[in-house]
Amino acid sequence: MSKDRDYGFGTRAIHAGAVPDPVTGARATPIHQTTSFVFDSAEHAASLFNLQTFGNVYSRISNPTVAVLEERVASLEGGRAALACATGMAAQMTALLAILKAGDHIVAASTLYGGTVGQLGIGFSRLGIETSFVDPEDPENFRRAIRPNTRAVYGETLGNPLVNVLDIEAVARIAHDHGLPLIIDNTVASPYLCNPFAFGADIVVHSATKYLGGHGTTMAGVVVESGKFDWGSPLSKDKFPEMLEPSRAYHGVKFYETFGDFGYTMKARMEVNRTFGGSLSPLNAWLILQGIETLHLRMQAHCRNAMQVARFLQSHPLVGWVNYPGLPESPHHALAQKQFRSIDGLPGSSGILTFGIRSPDAAKAGERFIDACEFLSHLANIGDAKTLVIHPASTTHRQLNEEELARAGVRPDMIRLSVGIEEADDIVWDIDQALRQAVR
Repeated sequence: MSKDRDYGFGTRAIHAGAVPDPVTGARATPIHQTTSFVFDSAEHAASLFNLQTFGNVYSRISNPTVAVLEERVASLEGGRAALACATGMAAQMTALLAILKAGDHIVAASTLYGGTVGQLGIGFSRLGIETSFVDPEDPENFRRAIRPNTRAVYGETLGNPLVNVLDIEAVARIAHDHGLPLIIDNTVASPYLCNPFAFGADIVVHSATKYLGGHGTTMAGVVVESGKFDWGSPLSKDKFPEMLEPSRAYHGVKFYETFGDFGYTMKARMEVNRTFGGSLSPLNAWLILQGIETLHLRMQAHCRNAMQVARFLQSHPLVGWVNYPGLPESPHHALAQKQFRSIDGLPGSSGILTFGIRSPDAAKAGERFIDACEFLSHLANIGDAKTLVIHPASTTHRQLNEEELARAGVRPDMIRLSVGIEEADDIVWDIDQALRQAVR
């Protein structure tokens, strides 16, 4: 693709990172289903292993099909480089372990996805890495929680399932005041609706299983680097010596000195993903690429349907409350307008919304609602073309105690909808009939 042209999102979603196969002329990206790659010579092999030249050695490290996905997501996010991983959780782990070690500390939003809270709060604690969870409604809470051993600040563009909007610009400023990178999970918004790098984020992670893939078929994750964080600045250099000093794990290479604005990605690839093995298979990379080709179209449909559903729920006599940032009444509406792409004059706030049923026993009514749905699918996923429904307190956030649930904003009566791209009138019909059965 010509570097003289600033291509639009839809064009890059289809073409970025890919060219017709030079051998066969195939227009679709081939699936390079191979473990290993032949070296040209002994000298070529040595230069690859020394990171003196670029190329493929082993699919656990890199693969041509996976590389297309990495380039495409980096392009859509406006980043410098990307690394694909087996799952979103693997991407998150890789992004953090690239710069963390025992004794380090993370400051994270308390409204994160339940699996993320478990990974940071329990899994990482076993590795000697501590996390402080703070209420993200006030960005200054992040500043107040930063310690001398803090090495990263972490948040989500849109919280899951609370659907709260993080003030990325304000939190990025706080992180940078302390020489720290801001890592943002952009899964729920997708790069179509929001580019966290434009607001100061330094690293973005995705569960590509969700909106990027879009069809509920494929596990994948991606880490994207902005290329703008200065690991050698006076505020940062003492915090991240592993970025500047010779690598004990990889032939003494100095990642920031050698690779510059994609040194973090190379470190994550060679020291974490290569070692811990959270690599993405070529077939799964290919499947995610198929989903990304229609991402811009699907996200518009998700947002339009979610807005129609939110308005319907807002006016329904059996609904006690509705939470969706696209609604003008939402406390996060103004921030959503600032950070998200406009869809039909309103901030595109993705397809996730939550609500509670008006009932003396709202939690029980929520269970009856889910059981009464005809074609809405009861399962633990989001971002599918199909409309999905779940009760977070008893499923995705079940591992959290009452205090942690309250901190995450997960109410006992909360029902989460991941609004799909079916006909909106049909989605509304199914919700309405299920609501009436739930309180009968």
